[in-house]
Amino acid sequence: MDKLKNRLRVLRAERDISQEVLAKAVGVSRQTIVAIEGEDYSPSIVLALKVARYFGKRMEEVFWLETRTS
Repeated sequence: MDKLKNRLRVLRAERDISQEVLAKAVGVSRQTIVAIEGEDYSPSIVLALKVARYFGKRMEEVFWLETRTS
């Protein structure tokens, strides 16, 4: 099964910003950021691009697909 992984927590820590600040910047709720960081929710491509742009990164530098073989 594939799982979308991310570096949001690390990127936020590097910039010392809260989940709330990031959420407002990309137009979602803080709960959405919590769910993405916890890998309980996969953002849309548009949202993933907005997040990456906010951090000045390519989308693949923030999000990646982890493939698990069973």
